[in-house]
Amino acid sequence: MKTRFILIQTSHAGNVGAAARAMRTMGFDDLVLVAPRWPNVLKREETLQRASGALDVLEKARIVDTLDEALDGVTHLCATAMVPRDFGPPTRGPREHLGPLAAGPQQHVAFLFGSERFGMRNEDVYRCHVALSIPTAPDFGSLNLGAAIQVIAYEWRQALGGFGVQPATAPVQAADAQALAGMLAHWERSLVDIGFLDPAAPKKLMPRLAQLFNRAQPTMEEIHILRGIAKMMVQPQPPHPMRAPGAAPAATDRESPPPAGNPHAR
Repeated sequence: MKTRFILIQTSHAGNVGAAARAMRTMGFDDLVLVAPRWPNVLKREETLQRASGALDVLEKARIVDTLDEALDGVTHLCATAMVPRDFGPPTRGPREHLGPLAAGPQQHVAFLFGSERFGMRNEDVYRCHVALSIPTAPDFGSLNLGAAIQVIAYEWRQALGGFGVQPATAPVQAADAQALAGMLAHWERSLVDIGFLDPAAPKKLMPRLAQLFNRAQPTMEEIHILRGIAKMMVQPQPPHPMRAPGAAPAATDRESPPPAGNPHAR
């Protein structure tokens, strides 16, 4: 749906930049400013810095003198109001209202935001179909303008279907069955060599390990690591680096007698 964000009498240039950034992250670019404090607000340094690269939104943005000019072509008006009013359009949460709106007939939707100090005037709210109120902690509902625009833009984008999550890492591909079988055969040989697995009575040790690695779904890199471990199991180990030549081994280094059986091979 066509979507417009309208800022009425914005006083801080940085909030205009923050609004552009919030809109751009959610895929919106129609921004209209009604009688902002600074006539050149779209070119001010603070605006450009706070936009954080959303310069295309600022370049496309318009400045008008009246709300009537900003509403050209709009068919559904959403006020944003944190302060309850005795009269006016129904007050709803963004998610409650925007879901059905997105599922309904095509509209040209506008979200209206008042000035930082005073919010929206009553007469402007009365023109709207709904007053959106962002649910906050009951004892602290203070949102700055940029944050409020980000919340509304996000909720509206989600109602419209949202964007897919962009993966932060490359997709992981599990090793194939042949690689897993080769690694398990390598482990079986090493476990036999170190006396952990009795080939005459293997019981269910290897099937259990196979199930464990099937659940883990290791990658090829992880298969290489596991094969490296299996290889090191049976290689003679170099002398302990902290032990002086000819010194007797410490108590913890002495070999203990092998157990009477391997309980782990059950």
